[in-house]
Amino acid sequence: MSFQAPLRDMRFVLHELFDVSAHCELLGHGLDRSLIDGVLDEAARYAAEVVAPLNRNSDEEGVTLVNGQVTTPKGFAQAYRQYVDNGWASMSGPAEYGGQAFPQMVSASFHEMLMAASLSFRVYSGLTEGAVLALYKHGDEALKNSYLEKMVQGTWTGTMCLTEPQAGTDLSLLRTRAIAQADGSYAVTGSKIFISGGEQDLSENIVHLVLARLPDAPPGVKGISLLLVPKFIADADGRPGRKNSLGCGAIEHKMGIKGASTCVMNFDGATGWIIGSANQGLACMFTMMNDARYQVGLQGLGVAERSFQGSVRYARERLQSRALQGAVAPEKAADPIIVHPDVRRMLLTQKTLIEGCRMVSAYTAQQLDLEHGHPDQEARTRARQRAALLIPIVKSFFTDMGQEVSSLGVQIYGGHGFIREWGMEQLMRDSRITQIYEGTNGIQALDFIRRKLLGDGGKELGLLQDELSQWCTRQSREGRLSQLVIPLQVRLQEWRELTTHVLEASNRNVQEIGACSVDFLQYSAYVLIAGFWLQAAARAEAALASGTDEAGFYQAKLHSAAFYTDRVLPRASAHREAILAGADSLMAMPETSFVF
Repeated sequence: MSFQAPLRDMRFVLHELFDVSAHCELLGHGLDRSLIDGVLDEAARYAAEVVAPLNRNSDEEGVTLVNGQVTTPKGFAQAYRQYVDNGWASMSGPAEYGGQAFPQMVSASFHEMLMAASLSFRVYSGLTEGAVLALYKHGDEALKNSYLEKMVQGTWTGTMCLTEPQAGTDLSLLRTRAIAQADGSYAVTGSKIFISGGEQDLSENIVHLVLARLPDAPPGVKGISLLLVPKFIADADGRPGRKNSLGCGAIEHKMGIKGASTCVMNFDGATGWIIGSANQGLACMFTMMNDARYQVGLQGLGVAERSFQGSVRYARERLQSRALQGAVAPEKAADPIIVHPDVRRMLLTQKTLIEGCRMVSAYTAQQLDLEHGHPDQEARTRARQRAALLIPIVKSFFTDMGQEVSSLGVQIYGGHGFIREWGMEQLMRDSRITQIYEGTNGIQALDFIRRKLLGDGGKELGLLQDELSQWCTRQSREGRLSQLVIPLQVRLQEWRELTTHVLEASNRNVQEIGACSVDFLQYSAYVLIAGFWLQAAARAEAALASGTDEAGFYQAKLHSAAFYTDRVLPRASAHREAILAGADSLMAMPETSFVF
């Protein structure tokens, strides 16, 4: 199944909704529209011609482990060499270590393309960028000088080693130990599981960021340290030196992303160095985890886009039955299934969720860029708070959306969707992990309530709601798009009322936090996306009024905004009812009643 990057929609979002050129200028980057478009064109070519053809075979072939060495699927090593040689690996890296320092708003579009082309392939490079961030922000100069340049180039990759058999979400339970050595290093001993790219044949070195405990560490998460533990220890010239005391003990045999090596990593007194301060590892790791959670959201978006493209192609070609109003293609034995209302429902659900999430993705990337690069400290603080609010929505809602859209893709194909050779069932299997790793979506929802809502009493969420309300007021004043504005205004008022309800209920009864968290995040996401569809519709209407030669594109935006408002946004009502129902029916039944 082929893939073509959705360049026109990406450019609509970047240039017409967010003016990414002005954004780059504010950040001090010399990227104008022409250069950005040129980068996206070349990125699309690489994703479509080099990476996408690997997706099917990587699922069939998987990875192999022989004598501690992992072999990736055929073609991965060559594609990764192109990724490095053409500068894609260094796209977002810091300039002082050889990176190109592209804003997240630009690089995210390329990363979405890679997710769509082959999620398994993107897994190997994705965590390296997060490891670079953590090392760049928290590492000492010696570590950065020894490891960062090669990691930014992509010739060395990075991993994130958190999970242990007994310690998943609850990192306070981890047992990996780090013992100080006379030379200032640490001997790291323990086992980690579910380590993406823990061993592979793509890069000449693998730099593991490992959470461990020092002997005198306080209990719980306050006693966790982060250490850099390389596969090969860098020598004085910055080249891979002696092999460290670590290895891959096993690879997991998984439901999806079979071309990505998911490893059990064993550390047997391996040499490592503290990143940041002792017992401050979780704070350092969160630098990496926030980036990883945003990237996982992009994974959901990318897989959804590829499923949608396959669905549209099939719906236009597959002939079944006649349209309800009579033959649309009388010269053929039957009409293409795209004429049937239920198929249209599924396609438009896919399209409007994907394009809505793409707008939210760009907005979140904008905030991540401003958090680090805005010249004004107060503006950086505001952007940091907004990005923190949005990250759990992006990770959770986008990946739920990816699973829904890929499931709809299987449904549109019918029986063929259930058959491996068509490629649709692979997308559904691959997308399933995105709802689990980097913190399950239930954990994201708890974070949204506990840290983001209760943490500031709803202040930041209230500011976001105010901004959406201002968008409605602007359109109402201009007398346009009332069919979109009025339903959004109703939902915004509900959202404010629900926010107050959740705050009060959670303060009365701690169980309410868990009872309402998923529904409140989902409600928030649906309304947020509706706000962006209003913005998109306003831009489309303005373009049509100006006499654009792309009338079909902009008319489709208006149609999509109307469909989302009429047929998708009402899902919020079910989440509202569940929130108001409270925790009683969830928690009243005793555990002993769960019988079979």
